[in-house]
Amino acid sequence: MEHIKIYHSLRFPYQDTDIVVEGPVSPEYLKTLSMHPDLDSFRRPKEQHEALVGIAELPEGRIIVSRLGEQIIGYVTFHYPDEFERWSQGHMPDLIELGAIEVADNYRGLGLGKKMLKLAFEDGQLENMITFTTEYYWHWDLEQCGLNVWEYRRMMEKLMKSVDMVWFATDDPEICSHPANCLMVRIGKHVPLSSIEQFDRIRFQQRFMY
Repeated sequence: MEHIKIYHSLRFPYQDTDIVVEGPVSPEYLKTLSMHPDLDSFRRPKEQHEALVGIAELPEGRIIVSRLGEQIIGYVTFHYPDEFERWSQGHMPDLIELGAIEVADNYRGLGLGKKMLKLAFEDGQLENMITFTTEYYWHWDLEQCGLNVWEYRRMMEKLMKSVDMVWFATDDPEICSHPANCLMVRIGKHVPLSSIEQFDRIRFQQRFMY
């Protein structure tokens, strides 16, 4: 499987400086940047920084960042699904997970999430992949943003739809454990039918159980 990584960047004014959105970035470059202390939704900032470097080192891994100067204020990760998850069962070389998207508190509302996602799909570099993300309400920062679970779900769905990801049904127990959880998927234009059918078999595993 060819992993196409085409670097793009954009900058836009913010106060008296610029915010830069760029990627996929190399692990070497990531090591020169620091992490904003508010980027702690998944793990402590220092550990999250190390995790980003590790993902960038993977053949399929890609990291998109937003930065102010040398400080990362937002990021998006793409990588193969965790080996313990259902989504890795088919060992599909063309199934990649949009694993995490996070923006530091003070920079939310600037559209950074949408900008990073759009940049990740520039120049058709993921058209040979099925890209999916699993949304779980327990990962959502409801208290900080002041939204209820359904408002946050609508916000995430709108964000994913900005790059043509759509809701897909599944019988995955974790996703089915709460009605706000969901699976969002984008099937690239060059994905073969055999891969789409294999992904369908992964999505639904209970259909023949009695």
